[in-house]
Amino acid sequence: MTTFASLGLAETLLRAVEAQGYSTPTPIQRQAIPAVLSGRDLMAAAQTGTGKTAAFALPLLQRLAAAEGAQRRAPRALILAPTRELAAQIQECLVQYGAHLKLKSAVVFGGVGINPQIDVLRRGLDILVATPGRLLDLHSQGEVNFKHLEVLILDEADRMLDMGFIHDIRKVLKLLPAKRQNLLFSATFNPDIRQLAQGILHQPQEITVNSERVAADTVTQEIYHVEQDQKPALLAHLIKLHDWHQVLVFTRTKHGADRLARKLARENIDAAAIHGNKSQNARTRALEDFKSNRIQVLVATDIAARGLDIDQLPQVVNFELPHVPEDYVHRIGRTGRAGADGHAVSLVDREETSQLRAIERLVKRRLPVAEAAGFVPQTAQSLGADRVAEQQERRARAQQPAAPRKETKDAPGGQQRKRRRKRSGGGGGNGNVNGNVQVRQGHGQAPRRPAA
Repeated sequence: MTTFASLGLAETLLRAVEAQGYSTPTPIQRQAIPAVLSGRDLMAAAQTGTGKTAAFALPLLQRLAAAEGAQRRAPRALILAPTRELAAQIQECLVQYGAHLKLKSAVVFGGVGINPQIDVLRRGLDILVATPGRLLDLHSQGEVNFKHLEVLILDEADRMLDMGFIHDIRKVLKLLPAKRQNLLFSATFNPDIRQLAQGILHQPQEITVNSERVAADTVTQEIYHVEQDQKPALLAHLIKLHDWHQVLVFTRTKHGADRLARKLARENIDAAAIHGNKSQNARTRALEDFKSNRIQVLVATDIAARGLDIDQLPQVVNFELPHVPEDYVHRIGRTGRAGADGHAVSLVDREETSQLRAIERLVKRRLPVAEAAGFVPQTAQSLGADRVAEQQERRARAQQPAAPRKETKDAPGGQQRKRRRKRSGGGGGNGNVNGNVQVRQGHGQAPRRPAA
């Protein structure tokens, strides 16, 4: 079994890892830590929840600790993240893993006062974690320079591109020394990411972790078909019926998150919303209340949820399906971590047919349908009505005893099969008669379905 010690980490880091309760490295950690320690550039595909932060934080700390006596004011490593929450989470991990080292790290992001961040930078640090916009603000004021930079890390690069940070990233790159180690982490290697990587990385090692499998193996998934205007009532019903606690609910929009949180509060369910329009203090307070079980439900948009790292999160609800199928996998991957059982529920209305089909093609399975009394779609044309009927029919067939089968040459269809074999030239042919060939689906393949 691979251990953290076998990856070449120093004893001070191994003690810190053990103190956090980790004993066995995840797949991304097993592959990325030796690569980073070797000094090579790295391009890694990994989702949040696969242990990617430790995959770059641990070897980064080890590299910088080798010369920690030569502390300088200017940062020696820069980690760029798309959101405040993710940046804060990375900084928290650096503090935990660097508990026995003398290295200093800090985090800067927008939405809060800049003066306290300037004070921290003036005191000197080794590692700076930042969102692109605030970093450029600080540089324009002459409060940060990169003349001693050794390592650049882009975390969740795909999300940074989605959020329109490409121009800020290019501005930052122009400020950095040409000679440096570069690490890029992304959920996928789409063409935009590869184009970005070409301008940053030099002969990088590529690592891909099958994060879809990580989530799907540990998470029970189900969907409820429901009219769109009944979704808030159904969610409140499920929370109360099953006594759910620590429920992370995803909505598509900021205003939708606020509306849902208010509706749940009217049902006597403690809920809070986090999104980009909330102040950083409000977002931090809501997250802390959620982690400590002071609130029952946290409603979030996809972008605001980036960087949320909650151990043993038992329940994720897709109040609305995402437009991008990969975001569904990313959402449900927040539950069922570290081998624990997780549960993901999606509330699907008739307007979300195409999203559901795209998700099922991605995960290569049809998601099981659950039912709640009083929340059945009202018309036969509702999304999934045929699937509900299909499941009911399968259950009914399964309960019927099988008819006895005659093991004789005159069994039904026997003579017909012999005649077909004779026409096809006996048993030696390929069975292709007039082009009619039946192809059996391979194990794990999704059934053929019409395009959405």
